[in-house]
Amino acid sequence: MLQIKRSKTEERLLEDCRKGDRKAQRDVYEKYSGLMFSVCRRYISEPEAAEDVLVCGFMKVFSKIDQFKSEGSFEGWVRRIMVNESLTYIRKNKSLYMQVEIENAEREPDYSQLSDHLEEEDLMKMINRLPAGYRTVFNLYAIEGFSHKEIAEQLGISENTSKSQLSRARAHLQKLLIEAERFMNDKLMSHEG
Repeated sequence: MLQIKRSKTEERLLEDCRKGDRKAQRDVYEKYSGLMFSVCRRYISEPEAAEDVLVCGFMKVFSKIDQFKSEGSFEGWVRRIMVNESLTYIRKNKSLYMQVEIENAEREPDYSQLSDHLEEEDLMKMINRLPAGYRTVFNLYAIEGFSHKEIAEQLGISENTSKSQLSRARAHLQKLLIEAERFMNDKLMSHEG
């Protein structure tokens, strides 16, 4: 089995968290909260709600830390909890409106016409502009690496609905990317002329 070497500091920190040490828990929170907040924000567009999910997620991390067996990365384990908490929030608040009809993907988006002007931050802003259902499936599939079967089980939808949502998310993103490209080209042309 693959064992990941951890620094003595991280091992000690996790051991102290297992003992309920509040300072160690605060240190873990401070170390991972920024990254995990961005994970929550990928699923939940409202910052206050994402922060609530983050806090609930960390409460779960600390209450279930004995279940982390040091097989794999601690950060990955925490990330999985945050994704699951985000999905729980979405299900409880019914803010995920999945469209049930099955859509044939008309075509795979053609990204070759886009340039490298966009930064990762710009792309994340575009993903956040997707409707909730599209954004959730896109994040689970493209970023977290879930299969359509896993997504269907997590969200209580069919695999075909998951595939349809992904296809629509990609098409919507392509449209946003093309609009951004046009904007950048217009901006460049106005500066040259």
